[in-house]
Amino acid sequence: MIHTGDTIHNPVTGERITFLATSRDTDGEAVVIETIVEPHGFVAAAHVHPRQSERFAVAAGTLALKIGRTKLTLEPGEVATVEPGTAHRFWNAGEDQVRFVCEVRPALEFESLLETMFALAGDGKTNRKGMPNPFRLAVIANAHFDTVRLPFPPAWMQKAGLGLGAPLGRLLGYQPHYLPEGDAALPATA
Repeated sequence: MIHTGDTIHNPVTGERITFLATSRDTDGEAVVIETIVEPHGFVAAAHVHPRQSERFAVAAGTLALKIGRTKLTLEPGEVATVEPGTAHRFWNAGEDQVRFVCEVRPALEFESLLETMFALAGDGKTNRKGMPNPFRLAVIANAHFDTVRLPFPPAWMQKAGLGLGAPLGRLLGYQPHYLPEGDAALPATA
């Protein structure tokens, strides 16, 4: 379980996240994280938060965002907000680390999703893009469908596919949440 001050790292995508405020701190209103992305680092996939907004405030470096069909490059002091239901992805657009504060409203299961995906990457259970195998991903995506989805195919089609893939993934022993296998992968308190 994530607590304020915990830091998690995704060695595949080059992201390091420190939780500044958790859903417990905000009564579910928001999750606030400081994110550092290494040069050539990226979020694992373009995605949509169907019921959440996501605000990016850059403190250092250069952050590239694709929001819908619009590409933005944010420098220190610049802010962008992604409205619910809008496809987006981000990556480090510079040769130095990019550091930004991200605020997701409402919190929903955002912390749990990050904890799971980062722990899988840390334990070597994702591909080079930071995604787990399709059956494990189906179990996770089905459990977090209100928090995050792919931009396409349509949500009804994704849900139908997850209705088939998630039970198979569970039969293979996959769970919707994953904790690191080793002590070294546990969240660090800053």
